[in-house]
Amino acid sequence: MCGRFALRSSFQQLKKEFSFQHYQTEFNENLTWDSSYNIAPGQKVIVLVGDEGQKKLNFQYFRWGLIPFWAKDQGIGNKLINARAETIDQKPSFKHSFKHRRCAVIADGFYEWKKDKSGKKPYFIQMKDQKPFGFAGVYDHWKMPQDGTIDSCAIITTEPNDKIKKIHSRMPVILTKDQLLKWMAGDNKNPESLKSILKPFNQDDLEIYEVSSYVNLPSNNSEQCVKPVNNGDQ
Repeated sequence: MCGRFALRSSFQQLKKEFSFQHYQTEFNENLTWDSSYNIAPGQKVIVLVGDEGQKKLNFQYFRWGLIPFWAKDQGIGNKLINARAETIDQKPSFKHSFKHRRCAVIADGFYEWKKDKSGKKPYFIQMKDQKPFGFAGVYDHWKMPQDGTIDSCAIITTEPNDKIKKIHSRMPVILTKDQLLKWMAGDNKNPESLKSILKPFNQDDLEIYEVSSYVNLPSNNSEQCVKPVNNGDQ
């Protein structure tokens, strides 16, 4: 699964990397946000979505933990932070969003925990060039009983590549730039074509290293989360 990630890149870095055209008003005043080293489910995350015609890319804030439009209670989102690539077109919670509401959840690194005899050890995974990237995601809009709407999303996971397999049995789907555009294309309704994108990312482009248990607590959100405890890449 993917249960924690980081986004340290500036607004200007993201705009350069993803060439998006529009963004929510929350980004308008100073075009910055605080770096986040320990993003957890239930928090706001930055996602890239297409407009109605899928011709322009837009940045928005969504809540991490998908609430399907048909849900009676928003609490269901606490259980729907990840969607399995293998079954995403079959599960009631995700199949509508898979067909109609696909997005990229923006990050520049994520955490996985490896089980051993001494417990669980956290590892940080990022691009070797440390550039930001997009996880394949799905989203939905849930109308609140009183007034307003909650926009929420889930990150899609797949089987791990050989490098991550040493740590965990799943990994989030990381999109290349070409895949990102294909993933969000509104005219792409073919399940098999879409699912062909949801594969393990090239392990040669990833850097993995162990970090301290400081990251285990979601309220800990500082550069210490991503500091290596040793110098060896896995």
